[in-house]
Amino acid sequence: MKYIYTSIDIGSDSIKILVAEMLNSKLNVIAETCVQSKGIKKAVIIDTNDILTSLREAISNIEGKTGTKISKAIINLPSYYAKYMFVEGYSTITKQDKKIDGDDIIRALQASVYNKVPKEEEIITIMPIEFSVDSTNNIKDPKDLVGNKLSVKAMTVTAPKKIVYAFLNIFQTVGIEVEDINIGNIADYYEFKNKELDKSVCGIVNIGCDVTNISIFNKGIIINSEILPIGGKNIDNDISYVYKTSKEESKRLKETFVIANKRLPQVNEVVEVLNINKEIVKITQYDISQIVISRIEEMLEMIKKQTYLLTNKEIKYIIITGGTSELCGISYLVKEMFDDIAKIGKIETIGIRNNKYSTVSGMIKYYEEKMKLRGKKCSMLSMDEELELVSQKKKANIAKESILTKVFGYFFDN
Repeated sequence: MKYIYTSIDIGSDSIKILVAEMLNSKLNVIAETCVQSKGIKKAVIIDTNDILTSLREAISNIEGKTGTKISKAIINLPSYYAKYMFVEGYSTITKQDKKIDGDDIIRALQASVYNKVPKEEEIITIMPIEFSVDSTNNIKDPKDLVGNKLSVKAMTVTAPKKIVYAFLNIFQTVGIEVEDINIGNIADYYEFKNKELDKSVCGIVNIGCDVTNISIFNKGIIINSEILPIGGKNIDNDISYVYKTSKEESKRLKETFVIANKRLPQVNEVVEVLNINKEIVKITQYDISQIVISRIEEMLEMIKKQTYLLTNKEIKYIIITGGTSELCGISYLVKEMFDDIAKIGKIETIGIRNNKYSTVSGMIKYYEEKMKLRGKKCSMLSMDEELELVSQKKKANIAKESILTKVFGYFFDN
């Protein structure tokens, strides 16, 4: 049986959905979609009906691509109200052979949070820091070890119930069962995690449309986070203000014409656009890039200051992700501001090589690792749905082959 996962990221600018398979610790994309979102601003729901409309459109798109119904998913919550709490607990091994399995791990994790979470809070996730089996400490995965007592130290992430239930109700309304909940900053970490990050103190920065998420991880465990009310929309507003262009046109210019590097923009590169007064405006690449560079420098300065306020430990690495991090030339400004400590994240997965997908991709990787530790497997498609998905992929491949046969036939048909 294949294990297929679906993750959904509702952001202020767009809703991303990813359907993928984890095979040998590698993510294989089956389908993805990204549609404009409405009804959420600065990570807060402002209009449920608008969110439902956008979400239904995204679901319809992904179902059209996969040819099967999406009924289960991993979702993310904004880390606006996330709280972090260090906990400890243990479970007694009662089996006759004393061999530890996934159920023992689950009981230890449950014991670690028992009667410790405030009534108004809901647990989002529990990140194990280390396990102990009897007197042996610092164990990452205790499965198959033998002992009488399994202890765990962990970091618990919680959020207000009213926030959690507001998102859960949205997915219930569209007929999607939520298999797991995460927060975006943990997902972003798991998208880029490696052995070096897991050994050190690092920062993960996601520059979104309305807000920027900043998180600090110590040896792979989240210890603090903050949200700044800045993002790509600030850049769009600057362009719109100076050139009197619509927000949509400003965003297009930012993504296709601007170079966020002080040396590369050209004075002779000019585009003509129609402003909101129906007047033709000539914009040089150099001038518009200077406007954008100025705003990005201000944003990076705020990010740098806040990152170092979140911890008194030495930060070894900073990974910057999110849709705004794809801006042409921004890596040069990051290097100027942070030297070699910070870099723009790079997604290697074919099909989603854009940092706007780091959260949906990382959610699946985190979920897979969490299930593996607990000795569980969970596919978000039934056997029949998987067969339908495979059938649709075969039909798509046959269609591609027939098209190629036709094309080559024009050249080689005798």
